[in-house]
Amino acid sequence: MFDLPSYLSVRRMQVDDYLDRHLPAASTRPAVLHEAMRYSIFGEAKRIRPILCMAAAEAVGGAATSALRPGAAVELLHTYTLVHDDLPAMDDDLLRRGRPTCHVKFGEANAILAGDALLTMAFEWLADCIAPMPHAPTALIAELARATGSSGVIAGQVEDLAAEGRASDAELVDYIHFHKTADLLRAALRMGAIAGGGTSAHIEALSEYGNRIGVAFQIADDLLNATSHRDALGKNTGTDAKRGKLTYVAVHGIDESRRRAQTLVAEAKENLQTLPGNITPLAAIADFVAARKF
Repeated sequence: MFDLPSYLSVRRMQVDDYLDRHLPAASTRPAVLHEAMRYSIFGEAKRIRPILCMAAAEAVGGAATSALRPGAAVELLHTYTLVHDDLPAMDDDLLRRGRPTCHVKFGEANAILAGDALLTMAFEWLADCIAPMPHAPTALIAELARATGSSGVIAGQVEDLAAEGRASDAELVDYIHFHKTADLLRAALRMGAIAGGGTSAHIEALSEYGNRIGVAFQIADDLLNATSHRDALGKNTGTDAKRGKLTYVAVHGIDESRRRAQTLVAEAKENLQTLPGNITPLAAIADFVAARKF
């Protein structure tokens, strides 16, 4: 029987070890910047995105290790989005990954610069990752850039901020969830499939899986913000309602949100059936997304 907690633990340790070895030391000048970068990276992080990247490589018949550096680059970029999202000009959060947010610890200016540096380093790392044929050599860079630019993650954040206090809008909340969360999860999966030597058909199957678990993941976040508590999540809860955030829970209610997340997970698992490699980890991760408590 597949043991998902053990799988996640092993993969998380691999990712953490890679990040620790390749990020600049905290003492490297300018020390405050590198300390802020490492502080933001090494909290109570699940590493879901790099783990998905590695699992996707396995699912297309490749080696998980082929996707370790691309997955670590995705984690750098994801952390940059968290650092910037937490800033006073955006969500103004005080707690992230179980401890004070970067701007609380190091000041707003250093947090902005730490996020900038993490973003830049993500693409520096990918510049050393040549995609295998028949993919273009720069395919991994292109995937991450497309997923996170003005039509991707950033678009989702812009609309999320603009939607605060607005009336219920199902189409808009779908747009926000798809771009703010699903785009990066899908990119991690596509990058893993590319690194693992997957075909175009394999990549598209994983894209559909990623679209669905990405939205389900954000719905679960909305539910946890509404129903969980700070000690369980490592960040403040109840903040979406206080800010008037346009969330799935706000639009559809708790029961319908849970039902929709479960439906998306079931559909996501169907998309895995055509893949030639080990799909068990991805199927188990999909179930975890819908049922997670943290």
